[in-house]
Amino acid sequence: MLKLDSLPTRGLRPIGVFTDIDDTLTTEGAITHDALQALADLKAAGLCVVPITGRPVGWSEPFVQSWPVDAIVAENGAVGLLHTPGSGLRKIYQQDADTRARHFARMQEVAQRVLREVPGAQLSQDHAGRETDIAIDHSEFSHLPQSAIDAVVRMLRSEGMSATVSSIHINGWFGEHSKLSGARWIVRELWGRDLEAEIDRWVYVGDSTNDQVMFERFPHSVGVANIRRFEAQLTHPPRYITPGERGAGFAELAQHLLNSIAST
Repeated sequence: MLKLDSLPTRGLRPIGVFTDIDDTLTTEGAITHDALQALADLKAAGLCVVPITGRPVGWSEPFVQSWPVDAIVAENGAVGLLHTPGSGLRKIYQQDADTRARHFARMQEVAQRVLREVPGAQLSQDHAGRETDIAIDHSEFSHLPQSAIDAVVRMLRSEGMSATVSSIHINGWFGEHSKLSGARWIVRELWGRDLEAEIDRWVYVGDSTNDQVMFERFPHSVGVANIRRFEAQLTHPPRYITPGERGAGFAELAQHLLNSIAST
């Protein structure tokens, strides 16, 4: 991973930023003033700004209404949350209603199997807000050793689910969606643009193993410094790393991008 100041600014002409939320935008579970101001500054500079997270749609609703962002993509690419002043909150989905209902019922069965068979496993406290996935807490309010985390991932995958591990949760879902497919989808839905055709003008920032699909695909991928916690587990690390951790690191990245805009 290269230092953030190695991220090229000359000629970058950034279009937008995708960012993870937990431990990337947030610090100790809350967004800090510097990270919130960084979001506002990026928007004011004309960039598209979209957090993309494993957090549930219900948990994300107040943030899409109060943060200076274009949308939030929740549940690892499955749900888009849009808020327009005067029009209110709107949800869009990658799966149709019948598919969501069928998958939801099956996921609850799998979740109960995990709780029965993996000692210490607990559902995430935000579980009630989830519509298209399940989440097992490993570091937010309870702690699971790596052996138990690995066992949960194996179990989810044995049931035919996709599974990823964030800095706080193990997420599992049915379907082919991911953070990357969610990014492509929301860019097409909101702006009618083809992300793949201009991906070298977008930036992704994250902090854990569930960001790897984004780190691998985005030429300008950035990890906040606390990603070093997962460094040994990363097959695809980010290309760049910030000096600061969590929200402070995000603010550093934002300033670096704003400096590039000012210099053009």
